[in-house]
Amino acid sequence: MTFGFAPSSAASLSSSTSAASASRLLEPAEWAAAGIPLLRNPREIVSGLHSRHRPGPATAIVAVLDPDERVRASASFTRRQAQADGWMFRNALLAQLRRVIPHDLRRRTPVRTAVLLYCRDGDARWTEEDGAWMWGLRDACTLHGLRCGAYITLTQDGWQVLGEGRGGRRPNTDSTPEPFGLSEAPPPLPRTGGAVSEVLRRVAAR
Repeated sequence: MTFGFAPSSAASLSSSTSAASASRLLEPAEWAAAGIPLLRNPREIVSGLHSRHRPGPATAIVAVLDPDERVRASASFTRRQAQADGWMFRNALLAQLRRVIPHDLRRRTPVRTAVLLYCRDGDARWTEEDGAWMWGLRDACTLHGLRCGAYITLTQDGWQVLGEGRGGRRPNTDSTPEPFGLSEAPPPLPRTGGAVSEVLRRVAAR
């Protein structure tokens, strides 16, 4: 007869929880292969959200863009000190989306896009925490009828759109937010000739 010790139920639960958490994240290659739409002007989006929300470390900003990449709604919240888990991040993002904008689940195809800007310590290299945010953003978008858009990190080195290799030094976690009006490009002047065009040119030059 052989005697042994069976693993405790608590140990089994802890092991299964860790395995599930590890599966709820996306690697950079998986994210790049997911067909995430590219932003036409990522710096404008980042600067605008930075000016609106003035994020500190561990702050997430989720924003919904219309087809012209104008921000229609945005919300920010601070991540609780807990294990990075895509399911928890998904629920937090979904709660914010439901609070600021109606869902688009009745549409056959999504027309609005959600992007996520996460301000954190460390450098711009991908971390498992980033992978959990990516998983959470993708799932929250599916449940709210939105296209899954860019995941952007903001660190002391600057900002970076993960999976695209695009980024910049400003804004960063230490920079002062730009005045709100300057964070978005002004509308182009109408292309007309004659006296009206001359008046607009003089006003713009003041």
